[in-house]
Amino acid sequence: MDNSRAMENARIIALFNAFREADPHPVGALRFRTSYELLVAVVLSAQSTDVGVNRVTPGLFALAEDPAAMVRLGEEAIREQIRSLGLFNTKAKNIHALSRILVERHQGQVPQSREALQALPGVGRKSANVVLNIAFGQPTLAVDTHVFRVSHRLGLAQGKTPEAVEQELLRCIPETFLLHAHHWLILHGRHVCTARKPACDRCLVRFWCPLGSSIAS
Repeated sequence: MDNSRAMENARIIALFNAFREADPHPVGALRFRTSYELLVAVVLSAQSTDVGVNRVTPGLFALAEDPAAMVRLGEEAIREQIRSLGLFNTKAKNIHALSRILVERHQGQVPQSREALQALPGVGRKSANVVLNIAFGQPTLAVDTHVFRVSHRLGLAQGKTPEAVEQELLRCIPETFLLHAHHWLILHGRHVCTARKPACDRCLVRFWCPLGSSIAS
């Protein structure tokens, strides 16, 4: 390994060590009790805030806590429960359809493979990665707008698409950090490294950030 690569690896390790020391066990904002409830919440979160999703899921899950019950509840009743969310018609249709597929093809269980998850209506790669990571403890990286932005600013990835950034992050982040990496990056993007006005003066990783190092010095 050449010296520049070794220095870059050391920088990344130091950066993620800082995240881990500040928040050893980060958690997502969506509220759920089971892997199925997490899957439904993630589908509902598309173009909606976590706060908004958390507002509707208690009522929905009180009526249908598993795929079979959701199928029986029916698309119209699902729609009424989630009407305050954006794209509620499409989301109701997808939740009803994916619940039926889980019953008919997966014995009512949420599958633990990305391919099977992405075959479900309303579940893309990012959503599948969230479920695999949070529900099943797999070291996946869900690249949302926060992760995409922060990864570029921190010099961790240069990819032009979420999947390209995901692959770059998987290559550069040491395995010991992968389980929580996307949570740290999301939280950092939401609360510190924001889109319009990043708070570099209170950034805990500014010493290892290409943009924040001048402030750190």
